[in-house]
Amino acid sequence: MLTLKCAACRGKLWKYHKIGQGEVLRCHKDRIDKVWNMQERNGKVFCPCGEAVGIDKGTFFKMNKGAFTYKGTKVNK
Repeated sequence: MLTLKCAACRGKLWKYHKIGQGEVLRCHKDRIDKVWNMQERNGKVFCPCGEAVGIDKGTFFKMNKGAFTYKGTKVNK
């Protein structure tokens, strides 16, 4: 389970169940467990500080590299 944080303000965004050892390029909506802070506007996902962290693509969020950090463990597939 990974905890994603905004790179600009270090505020927690959400808790995510990552499968596989690769980078976090997409966050599937059905694998997000808990949402702390997230705002969706015009098809983009924002932190409350105003930083754009991803783009809404329907069933997943395409994440912007460098806009977020994460900590936790990934599940091997």
